[in-house]
Amino acid sequence: MRQINRVAVLGAGVMGATIAAHLANAGLEVLMLDIVPRELTEQEASCGLTLDSPEVRNRIARAGLAGLARMKPAPFYLKEYGALIETGNFEDDLEKLKDCDWVIEVVVENMKIKRSLFERIAPHLGPNAVLTTNTSGLSVNEMARDLPAELRSRFLVTHFFNPPRYMRLMEIVPCTDTDGQVVAEMAEFIERRLGKGVVYAKDTANFIANRIGVYAIYKGIQHMVEMGLTVEEVDSVAGPATARPKSAAFRTADLVGLDTLAHVGTNSYDALPDDEERDVFKLPAFMDAMIKQGLLGNKSGKGFYKKEKVDGKRQISYYDYQTGDYRSLQKPKFASVQMVKQIDDPRRKIAAVVNGADQGAKYAWRSLRDTLIYTVNRIGEIADDVVNIDNAMKWGFNWELGPFEMLDAIGVSAFVKRAQKDGVAIPESLKNVDSFYRYTEDGQFEFYDVLGAGYQPVPQPAGQINLEILKRGGREVEKNGGASIIDLGDGVYCLEFHSKMNAISGDILSLVHKAIRRAEQDGVGLVIGNRGANFSVGANLMLLAVALAEGAWEDVDMVLRAFQKATMAVKYAKVPVVAAPFGMTLGGGCEFCLHADAINPSAETYMGLVEIGVGLLPGGGGTKEMCIRAVDLARRYDTDVQPFIFKHFRQIAMAQVSMGAAELAGMGYMRNGDAITMNIDRLIGDAKQKVLALAVNYRPPRPLTDIPVPGRSVAASIKSQLWNMKMGSHITEYEEKMGGIIADVICGGDVNPGTPVTEEYLLKLERENFLKLCGNKQTSERIQHMLKTGKPLRN
Repeated sequence: MRQINRVAVLGAGVMGATIAAHLANAGLEVLMLDIVPRELTEQEASCGLTLDSPEVRNRIARAGLAGLARMKPAPFYLKEYGALIETGNFEDDLEKLKDCDWVIEVVVENMKIKRSLFERIAPHLGPNAVLTTNTSGLSVNEMARDLPAELRSRFLVTHFFNPPRYMRLMEIVPCTDTDGQVVAEMAEFIERRLGKGVVYAKDTANFIANRIGVYAIYKGIQHMVEMGLTVEEVDSVAGPATARPKSAAFRTADLVGLDTLAHVGTNSYDALPDDEERDVFKLPAFMDAMIKQGLLGNKSGKGFYKKEKVDGKRQISYYDYQTGDYRSLQKPKFASVQMVKQIDDPRRKIAAVVNGADQGAKYAWRSLRDTLIYTVNRIGEIADDVVNIDNAMKWGFNWELGPFEMLDAIGVSAFVKRAQKDGVAIPESLKNVDSFYRYTEDGQFEFYDVLGAGYQPVPQPAGQINLEILKRGGREVEKNGGASIIDLGDGVYCLEFHSKMNAISGDILSLVHKAIRRAEQDGVGLVIGNRGANFSVGANLMLLAVALAEGAWEDVDMVLRAFQKATMAVKYAKVPVVAAPFGMTLGGGCEFCLHADAINPSAETYMGLVEIGVGLLPGGGGTKEMCIRAVDLARRYDTDVQPFIFKHFRQIAMAQVSMGAAELAGMGYMRNGDAITMNIDRLIGDAKQKVLALAVNYRPPRPLTDIPVPGRSVAASIKSQLWNMKMGSHITEYEEKMGGIIADVICGGDVNPGTPVTEEYLLKLERENFLKLCGNKQTSERIQHMLKTGKPLRN
C-alpha cells in the first residue's frame, strides 16, 4: 500500500486552496505554492517591504490560505485544520517537493503554462512521488509528452470537482505510460482517505461528467428555446422531478459560473470535430451576451437568476432570454411535476414525468431522450462501462440516477420505441439490452457490459457493504414497513431504517427490540445504519400533529414511552451497538446515536437535537443523556458541572446542528474511541468493524442509579439569562418559557445540587415536560408551520 503523508499543491487559487483544505481535512501535511508577485501592494510598500521580503514572495499562497477561512460553504471540517497547510512559492521552495509523496498541479487551464511548470519541478520530485494534474479536460498525454520517462509512469489526472470537500467525484485519467499499480494505489488512497468516489475516464475533452453534464444543459437550452419555455419552467422540470438536484439546470449554471460553463462547452466544440452532436456545444447567443454583460451567476450576483432585496424583502427573479430582462418568479406548476412530489423513489418519479401529457412532461422527455442517447454513444470513448458514467453523473452533478439507471427507470425497450417514433436515430447497443442493471437470483448485482455484450458484476471495493445486495441475497432476516434487520456476517446484524425520510416510526421502535434480541441471541453486536438520503430527520411530525389536534394525550404518552424504551434498549443491550449516522441526523435520529456504545459517523454528518424548532424538547432520552454527559465531564475533570450543563443546554435551546462530523466531539456527541469515516460507501463496513472490535472484551453497562444532578440553582441561573435575553428582544416570551422547561429537565428538576437520581427519574421528567409543551397553542403553531414550510417558526 502506497504511503502518502505529505502533499504539495501547486497553485493557491480557489481550486488549489480548497483542494489543500480537503487534504488537511484528511489529516495530511500540505505544502501550497504559488508564483512570486511582480510588484508590491500599497500596504507592503508602506511597511517598508521589498520584492525580496518573504512576506511578499509568499503573498499569493498566504492569501489563498487566508481566503479559506472566509469561504462558504466552509472548506475545512474545523478551522484549526488550516495549521496543516504550509505556504511558499515556486522560486524559493521547490526543494521542499522532495519530501512530498504526492504533488498536485492546480494552475490555470493552459497547456503551455502547465508543461512549463512540470519542466521546472521535475528535477525536485522524489523517486517515488506521484505527480498529478487537476485539469478539467486538457489532454493528459499531451501534458506528459516532455516529462522524463520514469516520471511519466507516475503521472496522471486527478480531477477534483468544486467544492472539493463536498463534491464526491474524482475522475482519474492515466496517460499511456502510467503504471497500472500507481493508478490502483492512488485510487484506493483517494477513495479511502479523501472519501472520494473514483471513476476511470479516457483522455478525451472534459472527461466524463463535464462532457455529459454540459451537453445536458446546452441541449436543454436548445429545447427550451424551441418550445418557448422560460428558465424557471425548465428548472421546475429539470430538478428532483427528473432525478436531478434542486439546483436543476440553470441554478447549477449559476453555481458553476456561466463563464466556466462556456469554457467547458467551447473546449468540447474545439476538441471534438467528429462528435455527432458537436454543434450543441456552440455557446447560445443569449448566453454570450450575458457573459459580456458580466451576468456570470452567483459569483457576480446575477446570472440566470437575480437575488435582491426590495423593501427589505428578499426577491428572486429569472432571466428572460428573449428580452434580456429579469422577471419575477411565476412558480410554474406542471401537472406532471406536481403529481410526483409525494413520490420518494426517483425511478418512479422519472418514469411518471416523461409519460405525462403537458409541456413540462414533453420537455422532460425530449431533453432526457437526447441526453441519454448521446451518453450511450459515448461508451468506449469517455469510459469503458456504464458504471463509471453513472457514478460520474451522480457524484459530479448530484444526479439521483445516472443516465443508464434513468434508461432502466423509463424502460429500455419503451424508450427505444418512443424515440424511434420521434424519428430519432437509436444506437444499436440500445436495441440489444433489456436493462443495464440487474440482480441475479442469488443477489449478485450486475451491469450490462456494452463493449463485451454481456453482464458483469458491479465492482464492490474492499471494505464496502451494500445493504441492498445483502437483502437481495437473502440476508434480510426480518422487516416491517419502517425497518429491516440484515445479517452483515461475522455475527453482526444491522438495523436499517427505510421509512419516509427515515423518520422514527412505530415500526422502527418495535424492530429495535427484535434487532437487539437477535444480536444478543445469535450474534456479537448490532449496527444501526442505512443508506437513505439522510440517516434520520427525527420523529414523524405529521403523526404527532394529528394526535395533538385530536387531543390524544394518552397516545402521545404511549409513543413517547415506547421511544424511550427503544433508546434505553440500545444503551443497555448485552452486545455492543454502534450507530453509523450521516447527512441529517436530527432529533430522534440523534437520540438513537447518543444511546449507542459508539458512533461511526460519515464526515458529512449534520447532527443535532432540534426539537425546540417545533416547540418541544428532546423526549427520547436526549435531554437526559446530555445531563448525564455533563455530569460525567465534571466528574472526569473534578470540576463544576455548570459550564458543561450551560453548553449542552445552549445546544438544545438553540437547536445547534453540527456542520460536519468533526464538530461532534466538541458538542459532546462523539466520545473517545469514536472514529469518522471519510467515504460514505464504507460507513456500514467501518461500523461493523467497530462492533467486532468492541465485542472482543465487551462489558455491558448497567442502568445508572446515582446521577448527581445540577439541581434547581443551576436551572435558576439559566432562567435568569433567558429573562435577560427576552428583555433584550433576543428571544420571544414563549422561547423563554420553553428554555426554562428545558433547563429544569437538563438540571434534574426541583432538587438540591448534587442530589443523586436515577435515569428512570430523568426519563419521567423528560416525558412530563414534553407533554406539558404539547399542550401549548404555540407548540401546535410551530409544528404546523414546520409541516407547511419546512422552516421553524419563532412565536
